[in-house]
Amino acid sequence: MRSPQLAPLLLSLLLAAGSDVSGEEVDRKPNFLLLMVDDLGIGDVGCYGNDTIRTPNIDRLASEGVKLTQHIAAAPLCTPSRAAFMTGRYAVRSGMASTGRVQVLLFLGGSGGLPPNETTFAKRLQQQGYTTGLVGKWHLGVNCERRGDHCHHPNQHGFSYFYGLPFTLFNDCIPEEQSDILTDLQHTLRNMTIVLGVGLLTLVFARVCGLVEVRLWLLALLFLLGILAAAVWYMPFKLLSTWNCIIMRNQEVIEQPMAVETLPQRLLREAQNFVKRNADRPFLLFFSLAHIHTPLFENPAFAGKSRHGRYGDNIEEVDWIIGQMTETVDSLGLANNTLMYFTSDHGGHIEDSDSIIGQKGGWNSIYKGGKAMGGWEGGIRVPGIFRWPGRLTAGRVVNEPTSLMDLYPTLKYLAKDTQPDRLLDGYNIMPLLEGKVERSEHEFMFHYCGVYLNAVRWHPPGSNSIFKVHLFTPNFSPPGAGGCYDTKVCLCHGEHVTYHNPPLLYDLYRDPSESRPLNPDTEPRYAEIFEQIAKAVEKHQSTLPSKQASDDTHAHTSTDSHGVQNQMTWEKILWRPWLQPCCGTFPFCNCKEDMMHV
Repeated sequence: MRSPQLAPLLLSLLLAAGSDVSGEEVDRKPNFLLLMVDDLGIGDVGCYGNDTIRTPNIDRLASEGVKLTQHIAAAPLCTPSRAAFMTGRYAVRSGMASTGRVQVLLFLGGSGGLPPNETTFAKRLQQQGYTTGLVGKWHLGVNCERRGDHCHHPNQHGFSYFYGLPFTLFNDCIPEEQSDILTDLQHTLRNMTIVLGVGLLTLVFARVCGLVEVRLWLLALLFLLGILAAAVWYMPFKLLSTWNCIIMRNQEVIEQPMAVETLPQRLLREAQNFVKRNADRPFLLFFSLAHIHTPLFENPAFAGKSRHGRYGDNIEEVDWIIGQMTETVDSLGLANNTLMYFTSDHGGHIEDSDSIIGQKGGWNSIYKGGKAMGGWEGGIRVPGIFRWPGRLTAGRVVNEPTSLMDLYPTLKYLAKDTQPDRLLDGYNIMPLLEGKVERSEHEFMFHYCGVYLNAVRWHPPGSNSIFKVHLFTPNFSPPGAGGCYDTKVCLCHGEHVTYHNPPLLYDLYRDPSESRPLNPDTEPRYAEIFEQIAKAVEKHQSTLPSKQASDDTHAHTSTDSHGVQNQMTWEKILWRPWLQPCCGTFPFCNCKEDMMHV
């Protein structure tokens, strides 16, 4: 028989246990769902001023959360921007910025990529007990020295689960599209192969007919040169869809080449399933969409629905995907404990279009320039939306400068990671998002075009002004145009840029479209602005891995005194067969994802 005195004791123990459980729920670390679109222009979204493309789901995130109006990418191109986003540091610190023509990784069979000793926000959160996942685009390298070492792979950078594109979506993934990788080099190699072949046949014919004496060693040499030229042209370039257009699950290639038409649905399914699998534990999911990088998708469910052709259809499909992810979070009861973040890796690609599809790239609103155009606002000002019901005030708008690099320290803070870290260029912006402070900690921001310091902005204390100086600007083609239409991607060096002495100066508060350069007559603080920016640049450059020697044109870096090696050299970018990810026996790489076991 139970003693009556035990009842109160049991009751108190049960109440205490219940209170501990509820305490765990209250103290549980938040989830993070990061949504990044590829090449999205800030003017493509309704809540940022677009009234002709329907984006109700993205607009809903903004109305239920905080919208940033001066959210800045650290670079106007995929690879350096994403490296900075992942690490909270300018890409030049990790060697992920280019000194020359090639500004992004071009081959999965190259050896360049995010260095293994770099630290990403995923790695920090993984150490705090988070389940971490990346679904979608990576574009930060795979292998270093041999196929399968996976030194740059997402699994080695803190993501416990990866499904998606280790490279990116690009034209070569669809046979009907024209190649967009080193096309001039492809043409040169092809023509060289043709010339050598024709020359060899001509000499053989002449020798057989007795028209001229041709030594056999010369014929053999021409034959070998022709075979070599054909191999150098055909193997890397004609098989690009096999080499670059693949899908991996963790470190296994599961589809090669990938079926592009079903890619959006598969990425969405994987992202939703990751959230569902980890609903009862703290998780970080980085959903890196394949949209809206070219080639554009042709989903019958969205085809012809927008007022802006296939590009508009793709934006509306993006919005639907965002809505599906929001619904997944909300239906699982995770909304109040999940920080959702929406952005783009950089601005829209304004030069990309053709006579059949029309415009293929984005609209950057009133801002000048776009993708790959240095520090012009159109290439680096991106959407930035944070939604966290119960924690962030719905409908709040923040007009202070913020950066994609701010995600790293912000996530660390929210995960209660207090361990020492390296020097960061981003700041924890939770106080700004919550309205606890009014000013951004970004008094200065530095804008890079490759490894070259291209522009600097200064937000003086106690002022609404945001001054920006351009040290040099890309040369648009044709002259006077709004972009580099001849090459489709602006370059950062040599004859491709124009240096300005004095630098161009704008006040983005009064002139956000950068259309009216300031001078001593129109800006009373003209001399002070250049003085303050010069001091900031000197301080910033003293923190870089190595001081960059300057000449009349550019600074140049390769390997610094701290061992930070440039990952964007020709040596590291070009294709190597022994580094190529492959399912099956190389070079006969071919497989399709088994949809029955998904």
